[in-house]
Amino acid sequence: MNKLYYYQFGGFLKSNDGIKSFESKNEAEILLNESRKRIDEIDNALFDLISERTSLAEGIALSKHYLGMPVYDKSREEAIHNKIKRMAMENDLDEDIIDQIIGMLTILSKNKQEEILRRNVNGQY
Repeated sequence: MNKLYYYQFGGFLKSNDGIKSFESKNEAEILLNESRKRIDEIDNALFDLISERTSLAEGIALSKHYLGMPVYDKSREEAIHNKIKRMAMENDLDEDIIDQIIGMLTILSKNKQEEILRRNVNGQY
């Protein structure tokens, strides 16, 4: 039987007829720990990006207010959701879950925009 090995984060997996397995318990533990470490790094990066995305709410809120636009922009939200669903499909990710994540991010942004506008009710920015 021909073994195909590949390296991922310090662990080796062998593939025989499409079934992947490890040579040892140590290799499985190494891959598990390295994968978890990378997930933690990605979570930190996601948090930073969410914070950055949310920080843009101030400029958006003040611009919308000045332009006489409401916080909720249906056409913009629909465009975002359509783009994200297409990207999820292209990357074989669950479209509904990705759409829910984007929905939560837009709610976070709208809540921040409304908070900013409430603080600035007197029109002094």
